[in-house]
Amino acid sequence: MMTFRYGLDRLTPGTAIELAEGRMAGVLTEEVIRQVQKNRAEVEKIINSQQVVYGINTGFGPLCTQVISEKDTQKLQYNLLLSHAVGVGDIIPEQISRLMLIIKLHSLAMGYSGICEGTIDRILWHIQNNAIPCVPAQGSVGASGDLAPLAHLFLPLIGQGNLHFRKKIVPASEFLDSAGLKPLKLGPKEGLALINGTQFITAHSVEFIKRFQNCLDHADIIAAMNLEAMMGSVKAFDASLHELRPFQGCVYVASRMRDLIGDSEIVESHKNCSRVQDPYSLRCIPQVHGASRNAFLHLKELLITELNSVTDNPVIFSSDKAVSGGNFHGQPLAMAIDYAAIAAAELGNIADRRIYLSLMDNIEGLPKLLMKETGLNSGLMILQYTTAALVNENKTLCFPASADSIPTSLGQEDHVSMGANSVRKAMQITGNLEKILGIELVCAAQGIDFRRPLRSGPLIEASHKHIRSKIPHIDEDVYLGDFIEEGIDIVRNHELAKVTAHHAESMGIDFMNERHGLFGIY
Repeated sequence: MMTFRYGLDRLTPGTAIELAEGRMAGVLTEEVIRQVQKNRAEVEKIINSQQVVYGINTGFGPLCTQVISEKDTQKLQYNLLLSHAVGVGDIIPEQISRLMLIIKLHSLAMGYSGICEGTIDRILWHIQNNAIPCVPAQGSVGASGDLAPLAHLFLPLIGQGNLHFRKKIVPASEFLDSAGLKPLKLGPKEGLALINGTQFITAHSVEFIKRFQNCLDHADIIAAMNLEAMMGSVKAFDASLHELRPFQGCVYVASRMRDLIGDSEIVESHKNCSRVQDPYSLRCIPQVHGASRNAFLHLKELLITELNSVTDNPVIFSSDKAVSGGNFHGQPLAMAIDYAAIAAAELGNIADRRIYLSLMDNIEGLPKLLMKETGLNSGLMILQYTTAALVNENKTLCFPASADSIPTSLGQEDHVSMGANSVRKAMQITGNLEKILGIELVCAAQGIDFRRPLRSGPLIEASHKHIRSKIPHIDEDVYLGDFIEEGIDIVRNHELAKVTAHHAESMGIDFMNERHGLFGIY
């Protein structure tokens, strides 16, 4: 098993997911522990010298001018976690809480937060033993970082709050007792180091970008299949055309479309047809899908920076240099998340347009509503109603949360990012997008059936065969719910991406490595 060294190695969305899924082991090296101990000693010097440093021996937020006595500094940190654990709403998925722990541990291990060795050891213990804190979804304004969610995340360190353990939710106090562990007594600065930061936003962003990347890959495959079903032209994917406007995402998608369609008999059959050009939802696949990929790239770049940053406050460089700044402010990610959320919504928007187009009766060889005998049968008509509803819902979720700010902390924190709401909305949009693509998949596979005995290129044929192993051709009205759910599962489980990659490799086609390439999550 590969090993990741917290505080030293470069964390990416892909490696964070591998750590969270137990496919990579995270360790604290002696080098990191020495740096943490050295940094902690600087905090002790500050306490002993009776310097006044925010969060070490002062109150928090608007109480920053209130000096706390040395004997009360430990109580101050305990009170901080209790008072800030005010989240509400549903408990976030256990996987995202685990990612929060991993990302926070990596930041603390860099040795600028004044944390104790015992505290980072306990965080690592929770990760390794799958005792994952329960965190409510709502309550963060994204500066001073994700205060409420992080307070909940670290309540178990002091014997408070609840934990996910073996698919049950258990009180942390009971769990620690059963494990033979005592609650930690946090020292000066430690509570603040734990709850100041962007780990709620960042962990959700890791999960979002993973799902977004999968949707981008499937959108290309399903669009190529639908284009073949509608006998669309491949001229719009010509490499020389895209060299004249070489946006990275657009060039990439055009190349993928050429690889996916390959030496298609369907394309050859209408080579000399009278259709001059296709509607935009077919002709502009590289431009629209590519623009969404550009947004993905932008978020990925910023997210990797954030994953490898120190985001708490104050930052301890030495006993003479403790800088109170704003590295906890979520704005750098919040704006990019809102942009990426719009990009995800647009993938669903154009997919819905292709579904609508495929159901019309003006495409030669395709029956109206993708069924031969309609009237008594409604065909696949109502599938597009569902995608229209989902597309509309996504549009309403596209208002950028980062465009709003509500002052908090009696005006001390007078501009906040709202990045937590940005990423929660982005996750909803992606969930709807997976459903839209699952429905387009059903329609595209149905359309390809009407082109037989002609065949598309081998990659589209492999994807079609995989779909038909789970979803049959539909000759008359039946209950479609199970087929829709199967289509959604195919998308969510990365199935078509895996099928095309496998067949491309077996044929010696240089089909880009989706997870590790430019548009991957590593």
